[in-house]
Amino acid sequence: MIVAVSFVLILAFFMAVGLASGRKATGERKDYYLASSSVRPWLAGLSAVATNNSGYMFIGVIGFTYQTGLASIWLMFGWILGDFLGSTFIHKRLREATATTGEASFAAVIAHWYGETFGVWRRIAALVMLVFLIAYAGAQVSAGGKALEGVLGVDPRAGAISVAVMVLVYSIVGGIRASIWTDGAQAIAMMAAMTILFVAGLQGLGGIGGTIDAWRGVPGYLNLFPDDLLLPGLAGVGLFVLGWLFAGFSVVGQPHVMVRFMALDSEGNMGRARAWYYGYFTIFYALATGVGMLSRIYLPDLASLDPELALPHMAVELLPPVLVGLILAGIFAATMSTADSLVLSCSAAFTHDLVPQRLETPIMMKLATAVSITIALLLALSGSQSVFSLVILAWSTLAAAFAPLLALYALRRRVSEPAAIAMLIGGVSIALFWRFGLGWHDQINEGLPAISLAFAFGWFVSKRVDTAA
Repeated sequence: MIVAVSFVLILAFFMAVGLASGRKATGERKDYYLASSSVRPWLAGLSAVATNNSGYMFIGVIGFTYQTGLASIWLMFGWILGDFLGSTFIHKRLREATATTGEASFAAVIAHWYGETFGVWRRIAALVMLVFLIAYAGAQVSAGGKALEGVLGVDPRAGAISVAVMVLVYSIVGGIRASIWTDGAQAIAMMAAMTILFVAGLQGLGGIGGTIDAWRGVPGYLNLFPDDLLLPGLAGVGLFVLGWLFAGFSVVGQPHVMVRFMALDSEGNMGRARAWYYGYFTIFYALATGVGMLSRIYLPDLASLDPELALPHMAVELLPPVLVGLILAGIFAATMSTADSLVLSCSAAFTHDLVPQRLETPIMMKLATAVSITIALLLALSGSQSVFSLVILAWSTLAAAFAPLLALYALRRRVSEPAAIAMLIGGVSIALFWRFGLGWHDQINEGLPAISLAFAFGWFVSKRVDTAA
């Protein structure tokens, strides 16, 4: 009972924050999709990192670390480094292009970057976004269901439906502003939840020394060089890190994350927004890795069941009921902070990019949002894939579609529309073939070949632009 009350009260606070944002809503497309480009840097940074550190972090990464052990740290290292490298030259240029073009969606800004229209490319891009963003949103909704199952033992469909309903309500009221405002509150809950669980886990094993001894009791768990990589030893780890570096760089191809930086109040504040983003990201990912490894000690039998339920089960075992409610709310916060962003990006892709004539009346924008979250919920209820695998598939494919062209533009290169279409289709095809045709994605993330080959082709056919876009 106490768990449920704590959980409901925290979620009610998130809902209140999201609904309060509706007081500033104007109903215009740039306000619904970009919050009128008025978001302060601290909030933009926290919103972007909360959106990035989704149910994938609470459910997927915890499960991956549970199975892998200390070697999972290479995923963290590659991901954050790649993310940081991409931000050094792309984020500010994207914010500048958003102001220059006056467009309200991720695809539209890219399509009009150099004053062109790229109408065919834009519609293909919208289709790709609709397919993979909805799949991504389905994974987030599914993560909420798994959290509720792990803590309260109820049907995971109830959690999935709860996430979908709450996201729908505050998203149609306040648009992207509601998403960003709730992200700020959710980021605090996420960090508190992960910190409490990590500290409780250490104390339960007698501190750092006792924890390390416990890990040593699991064969190979502290091995930094796993045996199942493509190459043995350091060479295999190097390729693994390089692959996940590209996965981290892939954030520049994620519309739902990049729109936060597009909504920043000024490109001059990008450095401050990035400081908030990477400071939080590094601490939170380190804590998630630690909790994942601790869960292997506390829940040794979970390996034969579903490791993605490690975090909620561990919370029940270690914490008093009121804090279990906080952990559950933290997981829900993570899923909602990404799911709302994804469905709003889907809405923008449909109303702003896909249809021949824009359907950007307030009712049509909200209807598109409602349809998007409904499809995501149906996908979550089908229970077809793990959160980790579904998120990585969507993440890599979106990156392959958009990161190469966006990187070229940020480096002041210009391509024709046929070349841009070839880059998009080629990048997506390579990513899917690498995963489903060759099956090498466990050793080297598909973002590496897809992004690098599409970028190389684009560089070869592009021309240098001497003046700023």
